[in-house]
Amino acid sequence: MSEPAAEQWQRLSSRVVWVDVLVSVLSLLPGVAAIWVFGADPSLTALWPLAFVAVAGLSGAAADILRWAFTTYRLTAMDIEQRSGVFVRRHRTLHRDRVRSVDIATKLRHRIAGLRIVTVGAGQQAGAGEAALVLDALSAADAAALREDLFNTTVASPSPTATTADVLDTTDKRGEREGGDRAAEVLAVFKPWWAVYNMFSIWAYAMAAGLLWGGFWLLSSFGIDVVGVVANMADWDSLGWVVITILVLAVTGLLGALGLGVNFLLGYWKFELARIRTGDHSHLRTRRGLLSTREVLRDELRMRGLSISEPLLWRWMRMADTNVITTGLNAWDPQEPTAILPRGPVTESHRVAGKIFGPENPFEATLTKHPRTALRRRLWWGTAGSAAAPAALLLPALTGVIPGWMPWAAAAAWPPALLAAVVAYRALGHAIADEYVVVRSGLLSRTTSALRRDAVSTVAVRQSLLQRRLGLATVSAMTAAGWSTYEIPDVPTDQAAGLASDAAPGVLCDFIEQGRPLASTIMAK
Repeated sequence: MSEPAAEQWQRLSSRVVWVDVLVSVLSLLPGVAAIWVFGADPSLTALWPLAFVAVAGLSGAAADILRWAFTTYRLTAMDIEQRSGVFVRRHRTLHRDRVRSVDIATKLRHRIAGLRIVTVGAGQQAGAGEAALVLDALSAADAAALREDLFNTTVASPSPTATTADVLDTTDKRGEREGGDRAAEVLAVFKPWWAVYNMFSIWAYAMAAGLLWGGFWLLSSFGIDVVGVVANMADWDSLGWVVITILVLAVTGLLGALGLGVNFLLGYWKFELARIRTGDHSHLRTRRGLLSTREVLRDELRMRGLSISEPLLWRWMRMADTNVITTGLNAWDPQEPTAILPRGPVTESHRVAGKIFGPENPFEATLTKHPRTALRRRLWWGTAGSAAAPAALLLPALTGVIPGWMPWAAAAAWPPALLAAVVAYRALGHAIADEYVVVRSGLLSRTTSALRRDAVSTVAVRQSLLQRRLGLATVSAMTAAGWSTYEIPDVPTDQAAGLASDAAPGVLCDFIEQGRPLASTIMAK
């Protein structure tokens, strides 16, 4: 008996082959133009960058064609399966009730050909060598149909590991679901001036280095003497090394900042954060991208909270990153699926948080300040850390191995270390706000996290030797979402156990000895 049509093995879209043929032809054009149009020397020494582009394009296209030829997939009543591999065949199976996300992305060449990349995730852990099931690429219609089918089954068979599709009502017809955007509540949209918040970073110099290196080799391949052109732009000898250094840093910084700004505009053009409601359920959806697009769905039933981070160096700009604390999405993914807003003004982050949480917004809670002994601990560590280098250099300086000024130069790190200790102390704060425990800490990035208390599976109270002498303790709330561990450092010892009990209601009940104070019970263990 033959398999049902819906369960037959299917191939990726054949348009992938034609796209790869086009990519192969385009990868050869720079080399052909350099030789036939610009008269460049047809030698490997002169044209190796263009040769590298051609080889990369051809090999990538060939690999994609082989992947298309040897990859099949099918959707059954219980699983989604994939067969792939040329020399080593691999058969992967994901149970439908374990699917946690179905994301659709496109690259420029895919958009031109009407293709989509479908990524089916099941809460895999990258550190464990796991990976999502990727179908690169399907037609736009097939990709949408696959996501609809996975959504339907997931809702029909609810489980503790339900997917982002839990928000869909299985009684609706597909046409009604496809028109569900009419029920969308737009929470945030793209604002071009947010590019300013993404242009100022140490990565600007890395961006500039890449652009300058690529431009140098590209122009050199076409016979342009880049070094000579730069040498003739000014009388460099008369400027002096100080002026030259300032000019180089300014020009490269400006170039890198512009590159980061353009990269942001390309990546987040037409960004939209919306809450999609279907029946009694809802999920957060982000869409973004100009040349390449990406759409991520986040089930609000799986959300455990929200984090707002403010980088230290750019705190004066009131800049913030906003991420959801949720299960099923990898917080370490470079594509940042947990980010619901691009880097932008912290006021926008708090506005969106208010929209998500509603009237009981935990970010509006008044945070409890930490004791002054927490500042003493940070000042001690700042002093000890900054004294290590001068102490190590003292003997070599006394014996004449190194110049005598070097220990003094190393000691100059002490005032900044003390200032950093004060900044780190001022970042501390915590609160219990209705259903959430709110935690704020961090030096390089002051992060405020609101975590659902019923999502805390483990709570720990610990003390270092210095904390014990100062009467402090660190409370850690652990959950199967986000960064897994959210710490409340340096709270008073007599309050630590009570805070731990409040942060995780019911978790400590079986470990509390009757008739003893809660603090002494836990701290004695």
